[in-house]
Amino acid sequence: MTVPQRPFRFGVQVDGTGSRSEWVDLARKIEDLGYATMTMPDHFDDQLAPIPALQCAADATTTLRLGALVHDNDYRHPIVLAKELATMDVLSDGRIEVGLGAGWMMSDYEQSGIAYDPPGVRVGRFIEGLHIIKSALGPDAFSYDGAHYTVTDYDGMPKPVQSPPPVLIGGGGPRVLRFAACEADIVGINPTLTSGAIDASTFESMTAEAVDVKVGIVRDAAEGAGRLDTVEMNIRTFVVVVTDDVAGALDTIAGFTGAPTEVIARSPFALVGPTDKLVDDLRERRERWGFSYVIVGQSDVESCALVVAALAGT
Repeated sequence: MTVPQRPFRFGVQVDGTGSRSEWVDLARKIEDLGYATMTMPDHFDDQLAPIPALQCAADATTTLRLGALVHDNDYRHPIVLAKELATMDVLSDGRIEVGLGAGWMMSDYEQSGIAYDPPGVRVGRFIEGLHIIKSALGPDAFSYDGAHYTVTDYDGMPKPVQSPPPVLIGGGGPRVLRFAACEADIVGINPTLTSGAIDASTFESMTAEAVDVKVGIVRDAAEGAGRLDTVEMNIRTFVVVVTDDVAGALDTIAGFTGAPTEVIARSPFALVGPTDKLVDDLRERRERWGFSYVIVGQSDVESCALVVAALAGT
């Protein structure tokens, strides 16, 4: 066992398009089917803006937790984002999760004109940004003087209902994974996205062996920081096919990813097979990697409902 095992909970990463009625219906369906969270990406392409869209979902539900997977630190000053998140936490009666990342999708930066700095610079800015957000969501005024941000005698208002809201950090590289292990409540294991786009290197970083290395980095850093018992392990499953034809589904996936079928079958980023097999696979993955918080895609909401019913809370 790599990290202490927690009960399963499930989330849905939604596409973020549609009318208000469609959006409200989707949020309520996700809640009614037993999912714990509804998350959104934070990009400049065809999607709703995450802050107002997630607040709309919060207004339409009563227990569903909401968050971005993840907010790009470069798109908003951390003081601005912290105020928006605190306001959402108040208006949702304490149902916000704070997802934050350094930013990776090059097309967002190219289209917006935001500087696409080298990874080390973006990560350094993100590390400072999280410190500021945590401080702004805390009970007291604070000042900060860093390489990227300066904050003077700021007392964040309103104060969130949760004290503080849980923080999710997803990472694919060692620096971010170590930071997440020491600072986040929820650590997401991600593919490596240093190229700024989905390419062959992305799939190479999604093998079971690559995940062994990533989880090992988190485990060692969390243990060194005395936080191993507090970390919740998360993964976003990008490929979900609920089917009795496992071989046929794996062949199809191999066709568009270029990865061998045996690699896909063993990757925790894929769930392929009938419901009972998926239940067994998720239990085995929790045992091996600690993954108890599993996020699927919007198109998987209904097909995974029986898996959620079988495992949520166990």
